[in-house]
Amino acid sequence: MILDQTLIPFEERYLRITELDDAIEAIKQLKVRGAPAIGIAAAYSFVLGIKNEMDRGTEENILKIAQSVKRKIENSRPTAVNLFNALNRMFDRTKQLIEERKNSDQILDELVNEANMILEEDLNASRGMISNFLKLFEGVKKPLSFLTHCNTGALATGGLGTALGAIRAMYEIDKVEKVFATETRPLLQGARLTAWELEKYGIPYNLIVDSAAPYLISKGMVDAVVVGADRVARNGDTANKIGTLSLALAAKEYDIPFIVVCPSTSLDLNIEDGSQINIEYRSSQEVGYFKGERITVDPYKCLNPAFDVTPHQFITAIVFETEIKLFREMSW
Repeated sequence: MILDQTLIPFEERYLRITELDDAIEAIKQLKVRGAPAIGIAAAYSFVLGIKNEMDRGTEENILKIAQSVKRKIENSRPTAVNLFNALNRMFDRTKQLIEERKNSDQILDELVNEANMILEEDLNASRGMISNFLKLFEGVKKPLSFLTHCNTGALATGGLGTALGAIRAMYEIDKVEKVFATETRPLLQGARLTAWELEKYGIPYNLIVDSAAPYLISKGMVDAVVVGADRVARNGDTANKIGTLSLALAAKEYDIPFIVVCPSTSLDLNIEDGSQINIEYRSSQEVGYFKGERITVDPYKCLNPAFDVTPHQFITAIVFETEIKLFREMSW
């Protein structure tokens, strides 16, 4: 069961996914989204794919099925490393179970347990990130105004959140004056999802168009920018929703903290820097159409990169559940 995020805030509908192709389409169409949530969905989709394809054959057949299922899910979205980490883990566990001569039913049971562990580990990671984020702001004496981009709350994770989860924790200890949420074009994750979560939490907020953010920063209305990340290179460069880089540049220019909050599963030690991150380009129609209506002369001339890369020199700190990677000192 997944909550279809494309329908929020107007409808809360849960979808029962029973076929692998439907699970993959749910990931592609952003019915489930957010790097940690994509990783969790990939793990359960892997189990579903094997369950539906398995013919109670030999261990070799099960391994071939697992390889095929893994490749199909990997092709759904290329940027969030959590998806690949989860699939590699599930595939390695499958090989281990085959080597242990487990039967088909035992393999499926153990794979469900592994997916459940990935979900539980994500919840624990959120708790750790939130705890470290609060440590970063221990010296704060008054409520602050935060600006955030895209959606990084409970909807994007196993249930608590990364950047928005951390902001919510600050609000619960009376250290948030207001949150500025960008609408996040073209699919409006901020307008639809972040505003929906902030409303539910009772946190004071204003929704702004993406291009208004640097203006608010320049006017001293923002104390810190807090965002998530879909992939972090070894040197600290981060890939996040398109528009994040402009926020980092504005924050650096006006000397306010730019903080990334993400789980260690978003860290990709196989790449040295952000130039090696594979950026997803999505359909031009997401830009050229709105609610099914064409809004420009030629929608096929729209260019639609879904992510950008923020170099580490523009980042104040990356908050993982295991550590705080500090690039610049913070003072309040």
